[in-house]
Amino acid sequence: MINYKMPKIIIDENIAYAEEAFGDLGEIQLVPAHEMTNANILDADALIVRSTAQVDESLLRGSAVKFVGTATIGTDHIDLAYLQKAGIAFASAAGCNADAVAEYVFTSLAKITSEQALPISEMTIGVVGVGNVGSRVVRLAKACGMNILQNDPPLARTTGDKKFVELADLEKADIITLHVPLTKEGQDKTWYLFDAEQLNRLRDDVILINASRGAVVNNRALLEWKKNRPNATLVLDVWENEPEPYCDLMQLTKIASPHIAGYSLEGKANGTWFVYREFCRHFALDESWRPNLPRVNQAPIPVRGDAGVSNAIVQSCLGVYNILQDDKAMRAIINKPEAEHAAYFHKLRKEYPLRREFFNYSLELQPMDIPLSLMLRSFRFQIKE
Repeated sequence: MINYKMPKIIIDENIAYAEEAFGDLGEIQLVPAHEMTNANILDADALIVRSTAQVDESLLRGSAVKFVGTATIGTDHIDLAYLQKAGIAFASAAGCNADAVAEYVFTSLAKITSEQALPISEMTIGVVGVGNVGSRVVRLAKACGMNILQNDPPLARTTGDKKFVELADLEKADIITLHVPLTKEGQDKTWYLFDAEQLNRLRDDVILINASRGAVVNNRALLEWKKNRPNATLVLDVWENEPEPYCDLMQLTKIASPHIAGYSLEGKANGTWFVYREFCRHFALDESWRPNLPRVNQAPIPVRGDAGVSNAIVQSCLGVYNILQDDKAMRAIINKPEAEHAAYFHKLRKEYPLRREFFNYSLELQPMDIPLSLMLRSFRFQIKE
């Protein structure tokens, strides 16, 4: 362990609770991601970033940095091989916002299935990537009584579990939702995992959700594919060319958002706490901070106990998360000059009004229905007795 008494810590200014968590641990400096340059971080002992900072040899060469933490679940912005070679400790916040992303997925489905009068409990969902997020999506899908197809080649190899299917088998799915990391090499690379060939295997009326990384789907191929499939429904939270998404593709989506599926207050706080905990362990410091989030003061949301699964999901999920507000804010980018797109995209993320996760809310079933109550509890809602 390295025993710096007062390490210098450079932290992305948009990391939640950064001053509260790290303020007593060293000399902290909050900076925008674009100011994290080699010249500006040379004397730092630690670097705490988000996905907007590219951390590699060009950034860290010659610096004093011995610890890098990212308050995100993804690591495609981190050159892990270089960190290992340079002897720099690393920590991520894998799983910190997994529940928030799963809730985004099912809120999207609540909106779409209600408009299309689709019985969600009779549908087949294909989950691509069954890690922290995908496993939660699977759990909620099971609670709804859905038929589930799971695709995760690394897990299939390590577990030998026959429940995992090939990507080609997803042609049977009514819904496909993507939850894989972005990797560009190796047998499990996910860059353009959904290219023109894979897209053409899907049902013409599929609901396709991408809340992982934009380049998991070839956005140009997706645009051409969607033009010929008016009955397909797209939900895109991530974009191949962030922070400058393809507006032509956005116009063909049902729900569009600026990479905020995991942007709950709980997810943000957890991301900071996960990195804080590993920072303390690396520098042999006492862990004394835990996020203390405000309570949600809201009356129980009435849900018809005789409404059935689909309607209960609509009333509960959409009752606490108005996903169309995110969609409306995102679509405003279409009418802005192209030169302003990147700044507007960053603004949406920086100023996003962090939503609260489902466990903060109570539902009142009228009349009480035990199976529906159990299903909604699986979504972590509180049920008023």
